[in-house]
Amino acid sequence: MLKPISISLNPNVEKDDVRLALKLIFQPWKWKRGKELKEIENQLKNYLGVKYAVSFNSGRSALMAILKALNLSKDSEVLLQAYTCVAAVNPILWEGLKPVYIDCQDTDFNLNISDFKAKTGPNSRVLMVQHTFGLPANMDEIMAIVRDPKGTPNLVLIEDCAHSLGAEYRGQKIGTFGKAAFFSFGRDKVISSVYGGMVVTNDDQIAESLYKIQKEFNTPSCYWIFQQLLHPILMSYIILPLYNILDLGKIFLVLSQWFGILSKAVHWKEKIGKKPGYFPKNMPNALAVLALNQFKKLERFNKHRQEIAEFYYKELANTLFGLPPKFPDRKNIFMRFTVKHPKAHEIIYEAWHKRNIIVGDWYITPIIPHDTKLEKVDYKMGSCPVAEKLSKITLNLPTHINISQKDAKTIVDFLQKYKQ
Repeated sequence: MLKPISISLNPNVEKDDVRLALKLIFQPWKWKRGKELKEIENQLKNYLGVKYAVSFNSGRSALMAILKALNLSKDSEVLLQAYTCVAAVNPILWEGLKPVYIDCQDTDFNLNISDFKAKTGPNSRVLMVQHTFGLPANMDEIMAIVRDPKGTPNLVLIEDCAHSLGAEYRGQKIGTFGKAAFFSFGRDKVISSVYGGMVVTNDDQIAESLYKIQKEFNTPSCYWIFQQLLHPILMSYIILPLYNILDLGKIFLVLSQWFGILSKAVHWKEKIGKKPGYFPKNMPNALAVLALNQFKKLERFNKHRQEIAEFYYKELANTLFGLPPKFPDRKNIFMRFTVKHPKAHEIIYEAWHKRNIIVGDWYITPIIPHDTKLEKVDYKMGSCPVAEKLSKITLNLPTHINISQKDAKTIVDFLQKYKQ
């Protein structure tokens, strides 16, 4: 097998996406400005049934825009769960605010309500709810607390929907519960334009501020846009086909990122709480073109994810693997199929190095990437014990459109030795 079975290397990209990126390479006049920017905003706005959608170059920039729009004082606390990515934490730090980490639940990997109540204080101003891996959090419980007149006044609910475009809670689309929500179109998200993000809201005042902020952020450089357009092309034509031929694909990927030909998903500065120069920015039109092409496939993508998930449920039932919970009132899109196993890290290592199967490492530390300097992002070990425990016993199985039933069976067959 030459190409690896992978969870994160160009997961959503199909042939038409590669052709589109190639075409855009030779149309630089479309890179920064164009009608597609407004079109992707309108498409997402109509899909979710919200009043406003405002585009940015990433989920990070989108979250920064929300926090700026809220005009918070510098002593304000933003509550968010551990068992998350540094990309969700850094915008809080970059805005001069204080992240307060809430533990997650052992069952669905989402916010622990008891810990949330215990850590809410007089300076708490924002609650950021993450719908982890595409499984909606318990919005009934969360909304009841946020709306409680005896609770913390002026607590604003923001939804982190980076994993959950298309997910629903009691028939209501995720991203429509809070004052605002942000989505990511990163390279390994529900739909992918390599980078890209969106804020949605029904609040007129927040929207007015967001549009002003969008104008202030400016557009990324042509070189940065070129990097993103190259990503699906080089991945499809060079890196993945050569991945296991004397490790040429791996070497090419590392060198491409080292010399700045391709961008990294997470810049080294982010791992120590610092801000790279390409945040915050607006979404360039070229990425809006890619996002639109992916967006029209959203329902097919999510249907495929759910079908692959059902295969895993069937094949891994009654084994040592702890499977994701099923809730009748929640539509899980299974951006990844996350299982628990006492030898999770051993499985991840062996799958990659011995079987050419790259299963997911979200989240092998309470804040990923694994080499993030936790003290630099204000996380203290021991503060979220469930998140820390889960990071040692969870691994993700791929569900994306380029994972066939045959691939899923190959993964399950590999997992046989760990079933009992």
